[in-house]
Amino acid sequence: VVAPDHDASGTGTSLGRISSEEPVHVSRHSIPGLHAEAYGISGTPALCVVTGYLEAFGPIPDVVVSGINAGLNTGRSTLHSGTVGAALAAQNFGLQGISVSLDGSTEWHWETAAQIAVEILPSVVTGPIRGVFNVNVPGLPRQEVVGIRWAGLAKFGSVRSAISSVGDDQLDFHLVETGYLPDETTDLGTVRAGYASITSLHGAVEVWNADAKPGQRFESSCALPGASTGDTLSPARSVLEDS
Repeated sequence: VVAPDHDASGTGTSLGRISSEEPVHVSRHSIPGLHAEAYGISGTPALCVVTGYLEAFGPIPDVVVSGINAGLNTGRSTLHSGTVGAALAAQNFGLQGISVSLDGSTEWHWETAAQIAVEILPSVVTGPIRGVFNVNVPGLPRQEVVGIRWAGLAKFGSVRSAISSVGDDQLDFHLVETGYLPDETTDLGTVRAGYASITSLHGAVEVWNADAKPGQRFESSCALPGASTGDTLSPARSVLEDS
């Protein structure tokens, strides 16, 4: 197990600053019930993956399991998630990954998220190369989770950031409810309906069209390629494989 030694929320796929003049600090830890080595590093979740890939703590892992995050990582906010970012970093290095996040409630049902991750993991291991799957779990006992469903990314998450005050030398932020009512086919809507959601993600994707392809000369008169389909808040989320 390798994890940041600090709260690294919102770091996305960032590695932070890597320099020979600033070493990454490592500390050993013990986790009750875990018969494996555990390390904390002064880096981001994505950097944890890089250290594993570079065999800092042993052989290259077969698959990266990131989480369990305290709080959902749904919709477009997955772009900023350190939990999801670690799984996407694994993809970038040719590994498979799964990110797991748990919805909050009156108590944290960590066992539920862990059990669902274990249920999904064998399919990830035998699945496509570089496959990354984002899993969000309701804050319920396992027996109350209706099932596991595939889901698309919601337009919004359950909360958003807002600036509460602006001072001469600081900005104060807080989180507010979005009030967004998601479709049940989205990740957020799926969790709200009592299911665990699973979404297949891919990171650095290129976008081309007939006028803009690798090797072609740029012409200012050509239409620029874009992934949006009319609604700027709803990028094309699905890429269907040839049957």
